[in-house]
Amino acid sequence: MTASLHTMEGMRRLLTSLCVAVIALVAAPQARAELVPWFANQVGNATQVVSVVGVGGSDAKVDVYERTSSGWRAVGAGIPAKIGSKGMSPEHYDGSMLTPMGVYTLDFAFGTQPNPGGGLQYVQVGPNHWWDGDMKSPTYNTMQVCEKAKCPFSTALSDGTENLDIPQYAHAVVMGVNKQRIPGKGGAFFLHTTDGGPTAGCVAIDDEMLVKVMQWLRPGALIAVSK
Repeated sequence: MTASLHTMEGMRRLLTSLCVAVIALVAAPQARAELVPWFANQVGNATQVVSVVGVGGSDAKVDVYERTSSGWRAVGAGIPAKIGSKGMSPEHYDGSMLTPMGVYTLDFAFGTQPNPGGGLQYVQVGPNHWWDGDMKSPTYNTMQVCEKAKCPFSTALSDGTENLDIPQYAHAVVMGVNKQRIPGKGGAFFLHTTDGGPTAGCVAIDDEMLVKVMQWLRPGALIAVSK
């Protein structure tokens, strides 16, 4: 009888100890999981990335990330965006109306409005600023400045050239798509001011938000586009 009481008391103490241990484990604060964005293994040593993820049709969401000594952190999230009227694809070409998927440099900024500040080179554009879309031109897929009648390339929209003095380019950042300037592989891809509708392949967001992003950007920043 005494032996049984001792045995029962020992079991009770053991169960109590186990319960306390389990409660302590559950109650212990969990270490904060490191944020690992989807593009993390595709951007090398970049410290600033604008993420564009399609959510269906010509709609996307933009998240803005910064890499610090402790890892990635989101400095802006869930920004509504418009992309190409036919969505996005890794197989883009002139006139496809597709936003190119992949990781690209953000080379410089421009706009019809004065420079809002930031780390990227900025060009204020006017009626004589063009993005050369003429596939036969040696300056294809570059910004050019010339009077329309004197431009050495076709300025026709049907040939892919864009005049940059338009409301959608109040502010814009050049995406480094087709930097080899291969004829037919597309050009004039920008992160620019939205007019509320689909784009011809660019990424467009609210102008006030775009200005904030531009003020934050520094050389070496990338844009990553995916479904």
